[in-house]
Amino acid sequence: MFKSPIDIPFSLNTSFMDSFGKTKYHAIPVDLEKKSHTDTEPGRIECPGCRSKLLPEDLDASYRVCTSCGHHFPLDARARIALLVDDGSFQEINPGLYSSNILDFARYDEKLAAASADTGLNEAIVTGLARLDGAPFVLGAMDSGFMMASMGSVVGEKVVRAGETAIEQKLPLVFCVASGGARMQEGMVALMQMAKTSAIINKVHNNGLLFIAVLTHPTTGGVLASFPSLADIIIAEPGALIGFTGPRVIEQTIKQKLPETFQRSEFLLEHGMLDMVVERQHMKSTLQTIFKLHQGGPYGTQAV
Repeated sequence: MFKSPIDIPFSLNTSFMDSFGKTKYHAIPVDLEKKSHTDTEPGRIECPGCRSKLLPEDLDASYRVCTSCGHHFPLDARARIALLVDDGSFQEINPGLYSSNILDFARYDEKLAAASADTGLNEAIVTGLARLDGAPFVLGAMDSGFMMASMGSVVGEKVVRAGETAIEQKLPLVFCVASGGARMQEGMVALMQMAKTSAIINKVHNNGLLFIAVLTHPTTGGVLASFPSLADIIIAEPGALIGFTGPRVIEQTIKQKLPETFQRSEFLLEHGMLDMVVERQHMKSTLQTIFKLHQGGPYGTQAV
């Protein structure tokens, strides 16, 4: 049953305030020098936000969100897709694309093979057609377990092909983004993906289609500086690190101490860089609301 937008708890900015209302978020400080989680004792995982000792099954049941402090642990691409789409509706597109060592970069082949073995993916992004509350759309989800979801030639190509599919079928486009930036092993080829992915988003806009970017922890470098920042609506998960360059590098450059929450979702929302900060358990219902608000557009009746 569709609920009114004001029933959905999230923080937002700009004109969406008139449609949705606003709930105040408080940033959860996380030590950037620590790993996202560590094994503290057999069978338990320590939350970096509050140091609670969590059972893996309890963490999975809460969408990998700490039930004590709300810290959002990383989600792999498949789990994020399952969280956002109708059961059984996702149909992957372009699954056979994979990177090659085009610059003969030392040990790149081994790193690609290791990343594939660890994640079960050919590359750092999964794209496909799906339905949300019955409405068809195109979805892409990046996986930070695959070389920190860095963007090389194949990631860029899959972003472009997903955009082309959205244009061909007149469907909204959603990307869930998590990345360490451009992939250094592909040099200038990786950097050119910034222009390539930005160009397809321009075509999506020119065709009057909705593009939503969901930024997760971390979203940095050339990925942030390209296609997700061009979205019609930019959403972020709480506490996500979002920035072109890490805060430690910035501090060393400007010789000043930055705020503790600098480059976190809540900081960016306050400074007008985001439209919403949405908790993971409410992300699906938030996208449902946005789709319904835009259902008068050309999409919503297309077959997947």
